[in-house]
Amino acid sequence: MDKKNKIFFIVLFLLIFGSIGVTYLRIVVFKNYIVEMQTDCDPETEKCFVWECDPNSTEEGEACTGDEENDIWYYQLVRRKAYNVPLCNPEEDENLSAGEVGCAPMECNPEKEESCEIVFCDEETKIEQEAECNDPVEYLLDNPIEEEDGEEVEEEIEESEEIEVEEGLVGDEEEIEVEDEEIKSEEAIN
Repeated sequence: MDKKNKIFFIVLFLLIFGSIGVTYLRIVVFKNYIVEMQTDCDPETEKCFVWECDPNSTEEGEACTGDEENDIWYYQLVRRKAYNVPLCNPEEDENLSAGEVGCAPMECNPEKEESCEIVFCDEETKIEQEAECNDPVEYLLDNPIEEEDGEEVEEEIEESEEIEVEEGLVGDEEEIEVEDEEIKSEEAIN
């Protein structure tokens, strides 16, 4: 082996080990990579991806259960840098009392966190996810708001009507006082 071949192989091995070292530092030490997760999405207000069960599947998690809530799932994608994702276990934090703060590793606010991204369904992303998109307007037409919410709305309307009636009474009392003063002033003139 001549001197040129030795230099070539030394440089080649240095480049290989150098790239492995840099990659190790970036991924393991600095955690500088993107984490993507599917999270729940509100189909009434947002354009979500739609996952439907497979009626022909026998695998747990993909097979249909007969319960519409479990057979259709509306989701969005959340992308965060790994160094911003807190190290915690959401399953352990489910048993926390009401006042304690739980673990929500994939909650992000794109306005506060620059590397955070929430991806909703559109023509490009639905092809990447191999999923369909929902339309919030159609969803609300197909799934009207439950009666409990309707009752609350009716109660709010009734309360606002009561307030208007009370305000109307106050206005009527003022009109009566003005009419009484006009009558008194006419009597005084006569």
